[in-house]
Formats: sequence, C-alpha cells, structure tokens
Amino acid sequence: MLNPSLKFAVPLALVSLGAGLAGTAHAWEPTKPVEIVVPFSAGGATDQMARSIQGIITKHKLMKQAIIVQNKAGASGAEGLLDVKASAGDPHKLVASSSGLYTVPLATGLPFNWQDLTPVAMVAQDQFVLWVNSETPYKTAGEYLAAVKKTPDVFKMGGTSSKREDHIITALMEKKAGVKFTYIPYKGGGEAATQLSGKHIDSNINNPSESIAQWRAGQHRALCLFSEKRSEYKEKVTDTQSWADLPTCKEQGLDVQYEMLRVFMLPGKVPADAAKFYEDLFQKVMATPEWKSYLEKNALKSTALVGQPLRDYLAKDEKAHREIMSAAGFLAKN
Repeated sequence: MLNPSLKFAVPLALVSLGAGLAGTAHAWEPTKPVEIVVPFSAGGATDQMARSIQGIITKHKLMKQAIIVQNKAGASGAEGLLDVKASAGDPHKLVASSSGLYTVPLATGLPFNWQDLTPVAMVAQDQFVLWVNSETPYKTAGEYLAAVKKTPDVFKMGGTSSKREDHIITALMEKKAGVKFTYIPYKGGGEAATQLSGKHIDSNINNPSESIAQWRAGQHRALCLFSEKRSEYKEKVTDTQSWADLPTCKEQGLDVQYEMLRVFMLPGKVPADAAKFYEDLFQKVMATPEWKSYLEKNALKSTALVGQPLRDYLAKDEKAHREIMSAAGFLAKN
C-alpha cells in the first residue's frame, strides 16, 4: 500500500545557471515566432509562469523571434498535450506542463506519454496550499478536518480538473485524515480561487501563485503547506504573514506532501541542436533577477534540470504518480 505522505518532487540535480550563456552561439535558431502551448486555462499557475517567461525573454531580447502563449485547456489538458504530440519535428512549438504529463494519460487512457515529446528544461517545483475562505472560523488544518469529519461529503473541495494534482492531494487527505469531501473540478486554479471567494466551495488546493491576490486581500486563509518543510521565502506577502510563516500540513497533524514539477518540452523528433538552443534559452531565463523575483513571489522552489537528469526525474516521477493514482482508484480501466 502506498504511503500517503509520499514526496514526489525530490530534486535529482541542479544545473549551473548563467555561466557563459550570454555569448552562446547556436547552429540552430528559430526562424519564425515560437508558440508556448499551455494545456490549462488562463489565470492558473502554469499560464502565469509561461507569460512571465514570455515577458523575460522579450525584455532581455533572449531570442530574435517573438514568443506567443496559447491556452489549449480542452479535455483537462489533453487538447494541449495532443497538439504538441501531433507537431512532431516542429522546433517552433513548446508545451508548458506539470505532472499532467502523466496524470492525464493515466486517468483517461489518452494515447500520450511524456516520452512522445522532447524534454527541454524543468524550471521549478511548485507547492500546494490548503485554502479556506477567511470568513470561516478555521485557523488550522486540524480544525477544518475535524469539521469535515463530522459531516462526510458535505464539504466541497475545489481544484483544477479531475484526477489531477489537486484531486490527488484531496484523495491523500481523505485517506490520511479519514475524511470525505465532495470534489469539484474547475478548468484552472484561477476559477477555483474565484469560487472560494464566492463561498461556492469550502476549500481548495491551489498553488501559491493562484491565490496570492486573494490571500493578500484578506479573502482567503492559508491553513498549511503540503511540503516536507516550510518555504524559504520570508518577505511579508500579507500584512502579517510571509510564505515561510505557513506551517507544513505535517506540523498540523496531516502528513501529506506533494510538490509538482514545472517543465517545458518540445515535440518529438526535433533536431538535437534545436533542443540545445531551448535548454540554453531557459537557463538564461532562470539566471535573470526577474525570474528569481518570480520564484520568491509565488513560493516556487528553484530546481533546474536539463538533459539526462531531467529524463531520469520524469521516469521516477511518472512511476510515483502511477502508484498513488492506482491506490486512489484513478487509473483508467482497460
């Protein structure tokens, strides 16, 4: 039986960023605008990250061609993944993804595997927070879960899509705490945040970036962080709290941990020198002060992987997701 406190995102290696990149010459460069496909709706964490990177590339003129972000969120992200898979050999298209690379195919039987694509760069690891509306009386995860336990299936948990990261964490919580939620899937974290503000759900599991505006505005209360240890970022986000002030869920008696990769990939069958161009491009992005500021603002872990270390990480992370989704009953039936 899988341990519900399984930690998925253990950094395997770090790459050295920024060293000698400014003068890098390439045998291949884009000859037309480059498209970043976001398999999520606008406003979610992946969309925000892709657009921030778009801005950094443009500001620092890291690429001669324009870069365009396109949201293709249909079928819980399957639309975007299949679009990039179908673009084999096209070095002018990237996908910005997360562990949806595994969860969508595993949950739906979608004819897609991350090995259909060309891994380029893992740029960070994202964390998750248990959020409630600030007008509720719950100050800790323990208080909230005690209320949920008294009335099973009454409390509504919102999240991005079904049988994806947010739903997986909800299943882990249910198993570990002996509770039962009614899970409500939305197209993205932005919508889940809006629904919590409107009290249409009782809680959600959003990335920090997806609820930071509501947290700062006093609409949402952060109960705990699904991580092995507290965030390193100590600058105040609200009037009274920084990300580092948030207790881990384990500190509050809920031993559930989950961290998610943020990765960019090209279609399959692209030239090796094209993949190398984008590896260098993303390392340049990650060396900028704007990217470091983005990481801190959104409580992202700075974890950079390219090449074989990235492929090794993806293989291990896929295996871990298969195990936990099997335990949760989320795998597609043959």
